[in-house]
Amino acid sequence: MSFSEMHGHYIDDLKVGMSAVFGKTVSEADITAFAGVSGDTNPIHLHDGFAKTTRFGERIAHGMLGGSFISTVIGTKLPGPGSLYISQTLNFRAPVKIGDTVTARVEIVEIDPQRRRVRLHTECRCGDTVVIDGEAVVMAPRRPAAA
Repeated sequence: MSFSEMHGHYIDDLKVGMSAVFGKTVSEADITAFAGVSGDTNPIHLHDGFAKTTRFGERIAHGMLGGSFISTVIGTKLPGPGSLYISQTLNFRAPVKIGDTVTARVEIVEIDPQRRRVRLHTECRCGDTVVIDGEAVVMAPRRPAAA
């Protein structure tokens, strides 16, 4: 892949209503790896015996693991490579369990072309259940000047 092919959508290519998705089935290995990378070793994620004593009755994925799937959509699809996070809110609505398939979706709700800011509705679902929702603001890349 050439350097020129590594860009996402430029700010002037974006339209309100555009959306993109990323889906992933969460495995035990994903949870273990996320705990190692993040340092979050809360036993609700890693220890069956402990997790059985919680209101969920079993191990659940880190909420931020699900949140990272939103980052995947933003960084790889919409706006895509070259975009920069400014802010993100996350509301954790329901647990994600081992074997659940999470679908992260972002949709453009507002564009400020002068500041290159894009406001996105963000959401993760497991089937019909919203597990995370929120809003992101990102800076989209500008089309390079012709050489």
